[in-house]
Amino acid sequence: MKKILLLLQLIFLGFTVYSQVKTTSNPYPLISSGNWVQDKNYYLLTLFSHDKAVNKLLSSDAELAKLTQKKLSDLKASITDCKDAKCYTTQIKFSDDEVKAVSSRLTALYQPGNALDNLVKTKLIPSGTYILYKDLSPSALLVKAWEQDAAGINYAIGVYAEGNKPHYPQVDSISSNVNAKRYAVLIYNCSATLLGDVKNTGLFFEPALQAALLYLQINERNDPANYEPMMSTVNKAAIDRIKTVKWSDYPYSNILVPGAGPEEITWPLSAEGMLRCRLAAQQYHLKQAPFIMVSGGKVHPYKTKYNEAEEMKRYLVQTLHIPDNAIIMEPHARHTTTNMRNCARQIFRYGIPAGKPGIVITDKSQTDYILNMAPRCEKELGYVPYKLGKHVSDTEVEYYPAVESLQINPTEPLDPR
Repeated sequence: MKKILLLLQLIFLGFTVYSQVKTTSNPYPLISSGNWVQDKNYYLLTLFSHDKAVNKLLSSDAELAKLTQKKLSDLKASITDCKDAKCYTTQIKFSDDEVKAVSSRLTALYQPGNALDNLVKTKLIPSGTYILYKDLSPSALLVKAWEQDAAGINYAIGVYAEGNKPHYPQVDSISSNVNAKRYAVLIYNCSATLLGDVKNTGLFFEPALQAALLYLQINERNDPANYEPMMSTVNKAAIDRIKTVKWSDYPYSNILVPGAGPEEITWPLSAEGMLRCRLAAQQYHLKQAPFIMVSGGKVHPYKTKYNEAEEMKRYLVQTLHIPDNAIIMEPHARHTTTNMRNCARQIFRYGIPAGKPGIVITDKSQTDYILNMAPRCEKELGYVPYKLGKHVSDTEVEYYPAVESLQINPTEPLDPR
C-alpha cells in the first residue's frame, strides 16, 4: 500500500511540475506563418490559412466560394474599367455587406467539436490576440475577430493606398502624392500584380489581405517585421536569463525607458534618449531591477532609418557598459501610449512576473505626461494597458502591466501587436 501511495505521489508531483513548466514557459502561444506583418495585424486570417482543416472548411463552403470569385472578378474588372486610384482600391476592400455575409457564414459553420471550434479554443483564445472579446462565447469571439481583421485590412488600404490620414500623420502617412497623375498608374500596377498573386486562391479574404500587405510594402512600412523573431535574436540573451532570475532580490521587474526621436534624420540617437538611458543605468547599478527595457521604433523624423530601441541598447552596451543580457529591446512602439502597451506585452509573453511592478524612467516632462495619459489610451486603444503605482520621483513612476495589452490594434498597422 505504501508503495502505491508513493507511486501516486510521484505521478502527482511529476504532473504538477509539468503543468507549471507548461503554463509559465509560453503562456500565450502564437503561430507564425513567416510573414510577420500579416501575423501581427491579421492573426485570425493567418490561422485560417495555415490550419488545414479550417482552410478546407472555408474554401469548400459554397457561399464563401461565391464571395471569393466575386472578389477576384472585381479585382480583374478594375484593371480594365478603373480610371483613378480610388476606383481600384474600392473594388478590393471589403464592403459592409461582405463583412456581414462572412460573419453569418462563420456563425453557421461553427459547430461544437468541428475545425472552427478547435481553432478558436486551442489557438485563437490562448494567443490573447483578441483578449478584449474574452467574455464572448467562442463563436461570437470568432466573428468579432473576423470583423476586426476585415476592418484592419480596410484601414490599411485606406491609409497606404488611398492616402487617408492615420492617427499620427506626421510620422505614419503614405509615401506618395495621391493627387499626382502618375499615382493612378502605380495603383493600377499594384492591382495587376496582385491579380497574378491571388488568381488561384480558394480563400475569400486573400485578395483584400494581400492588397493591404502589398500597399504597406510599397510604402516601406514593414515595421512590424523589424527584428523578428526577437525571442531568438535580439532578445534571446535576456530571455534566457529571465529563467534564472531570483525576482525577490529586486524591487522591480524591469526599468522601462521610452525612446525619444532625434530632430535630424542623420542622428541615430537624441540627447533625450541618451539622458534617459543614463538615468536607467544608474538605477540598474543600484539593483532596482534585473532588466532595462528600451522601447521605441523607427518613428522620428519621418521615414528615419534609425530605430530608437536599437540605438538606446547600443548606447547602454557600448557607452554605459550594461550587459547585453540585461537589456530587452521593444523596437516597435511609435508613441508613449504604445511604449507602455508593448512593454506590458513583452512582460506577459516573455514570462516576467506580471504581479511585480516595473518602473518607467524618463525625463520629468514625459513622467508628468504618463501620469495623466490614461484618457488618451482609452481614446486610441480602447483600454489602459497599465496600472500606475507610486510616483517615485520627477523621473520615475511605477507601473503594472494589464493583460489587455495583448490585444491587436487594427488601426495601427505599423505596430499592431
